[in-house]
This record gives sequence, C-alpha cells and structure tokens, in this order.
Amino acid sequence: MAVVIRLQRTGKPHQPYYRVVAIEKARAASGRPVEVLGTYNPREETAGKKIVLNGDRYEHWIKVGARPSDTVFALVKSYKRAAAAK
Repeated sequence: MAVVIRLQRTGKPHQPYYRVVAIEKARAASGRPVEVLGTYNPREETAGKKIVLNGDRYEHWIKVGARPSDTVFALVKSYKRAAAAK
C-alpha cells in the first residue's frame, strides 16, 4: 500500500478549503483517506490559521514511507517556519 500525503479539496465553488490527508496513491483525489492530518484554508488572512496540521501524525506518516506532494511539502515547510518564529 503506497501512501501519499496530499490535499483533498472541499468547500463551495469559489471558496476553496482543503484537507491534508494521507491516502493510498491509487485512490481518486476525492476518495476516502486513510487519515485526515489537518486543513488548509488559502483564503484565511492570518498565517497561523491558514494551515492547521497534526504535526505528530504527519511525521509518523513520513517515517513509515508516505511521500508528500510538492504543494503539501511547501505548506508544511512554511507551517514549521511560522511555528518556529512564535
């Protein structure tokens, strides 16, 4: 079972809202995830609320071999940078 960490779009038209999910690579993007790791709201103005992530579970999935998408990797990088600045 190859697992990837990617964004799953939810929300209304013109109001994007994403879940950060661990999901099997072969599943559809809107398929049932193995685990929901957090959320990403690109329309949020405050940086602290833009991405909410369970860092422990994210690190767990990375350790067991899940690969994040390029977008998720960049989001987590900025999330960690913002958390370190606090």
